[in-house]
Amino acid sequence: MSRRFKGPNLFLLFILGLVLNSLVLFCNGGRTSSYVRRLEATVDMPLDSDVFRVPPGYNAPQQVHITQGDVEGKAVIVSWVTQEAPGSNTVLYWKENSSKKLKAQGKSNTYKFYNYTSGHIHHCTIRNLEYDTKYYYVVGVGQTEREFYFFTPPEVGPDVPYTFGLIGDLGQSFDSNITLTHYENNPTKGQAVLFVGDFSYADQYPNHDNNRWDTWGRFAERSTAYQPWIWTVGNHELDFAPELGETKPFKPFLNRYRTPYRSSGSTEPFWYSIKRGPAYIIVLASYSAYGKYTPQFKWLEKEFPKVNRTETPWLIVLMHSPWYNSYDYHYMEGETMRVMYEPWFVKNKVDVVFAGHVHAYERSERVSNIAYNVVNGICTPVKDKSAPVYITIGDGGNLEGLATRMTEPQPKYSAFREASFGHAVLSIKNRTHAYYGWHRNQDGYAVKGDTMWFYNRFWYPIDDSSSDDS
Repeated sequence: MSRRFKGPNLFLLFILGLVLNSLVLFCNGGRTSSYVRRLEATVDMPLDSDVFRVPPGYNAPQQVHITQGDVEGKAVIVSWVTQEAPGSNTVLYWKENSSKKLKAQGKSNTYKFYNYTSGHIHHCTIRNLEYDTKYYYVVGVGQTEREFYFFTPPEVGPDVPYTFGLIGDLGQSFDSNITLTHYENNPTKGQAVLFVGDFSYADQYPNHDNNRWDTWGRFAERSTAYQPWIWTVGNHELDFAPELGETKPFKPFLNRYRTPYRSSGSTEPFWYSIKRGPAYIIVLASYSAYGKYTPQFKWLEKEFPKVNRTETPWLIVLMHSPWYNSYDYHYMEGETMRVMYEPWFVKNKVDVVFAGHVHAYERSERVSNIAYNVVNGICTPVKDKSAPVYITIGDGGNLEGLATRMTEPQPKYSAFREASFGHAVLSIKNRTHAYYGWHRNQDGYAVKGDTMWFYNRFWYPIDDSSSDDS
């Protein structure tokens, strides 16, 4: 004989259901995109792909890339590789519409990693450049010469417009190629790329196959040779392999890539700062020591007081491991660094923090979690208008696939998230406003999957939150 619920019991269940439903709504955060990408394996492009093609000619320079060479933006570091012989370390360069060609001399080196020996890696710094000028340059002087160009940034100042591209965890998969193509064809043209780490994923191949560093350099050259990429190191640059006898972390990166770290008083190339137009950019290293008394800690402690917001109003930080992440992947891996440095970020009103590592996209609200002191139990992120927006842009293409599992319900600190590959563009308009757009690979070049108007935390610190309950 079945037992029937009486009226009052049904009423209590109904009330309880309403309460639970309201609690769920209260706990929910921002928006999880309704776009569902067809899940496919992330597959690396075959080695005979045209994007990996070695340029023709004897000892032709390849893997050409440039980055900023000083703090102020008046120097450029040019890097390239020659395979057959050392060749020339000279870079010829000249201003557009000028017949006067200048020379800069660099240096070259090689390195070995397990059973791999690199080509001849050249690095040359061009100094005393003029602002806001197009320069042409030639590498491979005296053998197979290749010509490229770049634009120097405008003079550092508070109201000069400037546009940055944002790419992370790129790799060399078919999705990587789509990401780079979308960035190149975006109608909002980026003038420099802020790259948040994980380059080639060579460490995912047998014996950390360093040939995959070469293929990545050739693949990315179509962008890196023409505009500076500001480098951040990720976990896949560590290349720490004691089982292969390779115990020097970051060995391939250190030989192949340069950063202007000494110009900003840093002791290592993994953390440094630059100014570019209206922005002050601080690059941090998630995989170098960052605790109190460490070199990175002591450098950053002295770095924030150098920032002059009347000169560079936009304060941007790059790192690899995100602090605020609502995916199940790499969850809370950045927590110890956040505990160390977040109070400085809030005190100094950092505008935005870009990270990678998680192979998906996410944008946070302006939140902080700095009240906790072990005994008070206050350990929940809260809305904070002095805090940065945290953006995870580790969706470049990688090798390992998309991060698709998310924590549910969506935390209140998360404003928007989507498991898709893509890139972003940050267009700084003046000292008060910047427009940001994220582009998924599946859309047209001009289509934005997520957007936000940023209001500068120093000059215009009003609420720019995307939610209604701030």
